[in-house]
Amino acid sequence: MNPRHFISLLDFSGDELRSLINRAIVLKINRDPNYQPLKGQVLAMIFEKSSTRTRISFESGMSHFGGNAIFLSPRDTQLGRGEPLQDSARVISSMVDCIMLRTDKHETVTTFAEHSSVPVINGLTDLLHPCQLLADMQTYFEHRGDIQGKTVTWIGDGNNMCHSYIHAAMRLGFRLNIACPPAYQPLPSIVDAAGESVGFFDTPVAAAQNSDLVVTDVWASMGQEEEQKQREVAFKDYQVNAEVMAAANNDALFMHCLPAHRGEEVSAEVIDGSQSVIFDEAENRLHAQKALLEFLLCKKPR
Repeated sequence: MNPRHFISLLDFSGDELRSLINRAIVLKINRDPNYQPLKGQVLAMIFEKSSTRTRISFESGMSHFGGNAIFLSPRDTQLGRGEPLQDSARVISSMVDCIMLRTDKHETVTTFAEHSSVPVINGLTDLLHPCQLLADMQTYFEHRGDIQGKTVTWIGDGNNMCHSYIHAAMRLGFRLNIACPPAYQPLPSIVDAAGESVGFFDTPVAAAQNSDLVVTDVWASMGQEEEQKQREVAFKDYQVNAEVMAAANNDALFMHCLPAHRGEEVSAEVIDGSQSVIFDEAENRLHAQKALLEFLLCKKPR
């Protein structure tokens, strides 16, 4: 039987995602050191990009569950020396129980999944960031309940986070308002598949009207540093500030996947203010990924 992978939120149904989110909340509240469902199992973590939250959360999650995690980078393996990805996937999956990749090209993860005999998890690619969305949705559920029927606003770059928010809107039934500079829109193929779940606005204030959650990301992501100056000009009117949050509902939350640049994509008063839940959101990477690992690797989760 082919293994179950988590490459995109669309790999799971809405019911499965809700089950994962609710399980993550339970795991966060009730940490049982005697519950070690992954004892004897190994997660291979392949990193082409540096990481703080992704590495710590997956490594800690495996440790909490009694398993082990192996850190692999192109610098210390054959992955960086021209071995075909298909061969690497077959070899690595024959020795471990799950593979998580944080890579540049989305095709790297899909190729691994195609040739792996164990579950493959997308820890981040240039196209999608589904693990972050699990944490974001867990955070919203904790603070405000189910997100179905709510309105979420995305402001800034139409990047991998924006793409995964579109997928989340499709699966969890919320409305996604997007305000991006014209040259930095999300991919039409991803937008078109979402239909009426997504709408576009000319300004952040217009997009934030009556929103329940406002989200942004850095103007220049990892690997785009040479575009920083160009992006500063393009995104100068796309900051989440007090005016934007005032357009949202009074109890709207603010999220950011971090790291953040105060004074660029978000003002300090917003990210450090009472509506910001960024540190709950960051911590929830651990709990959401524990729920995901349990789902993929345990036949009978507790």
